[in-house]
Amino acid sequence: MITKTIQIQEITLDELADKVSDKLLDKIKHYLDEFYKNESDVFLTRQETASFLKINITTLWNWTKKGKIKSYGIGNRVYHNKQEILDLLNKNKF
Repeated sequence: MITKTIQIQEITLDELADKVSDKLLDKIKHYLDEFYKNESDVFLTRQETASFLKINITTLWNWTKKGKIKSYGIGNRVYHNKQEILDLLNKNKF
């Protein structure tokens, strides 16, 4: 077993806590960025999209028809990209 000793001088406990919390926040932001980077690969069905937006499926169909939301068809199924929907919500295009 390897043991390391760290000696800290000329720093208050509050300063140490601030430095540790800053480093932890940087790590958390990095992990969240990696997590949301993978969100771009998530596709939702029409029902999942309507539930996610808390709207009626008819409203979703109208928004898709008007070009407010982009849809992707695979066979006879329709999907919506979750990241594109989040981007639209963040830009307040609705």
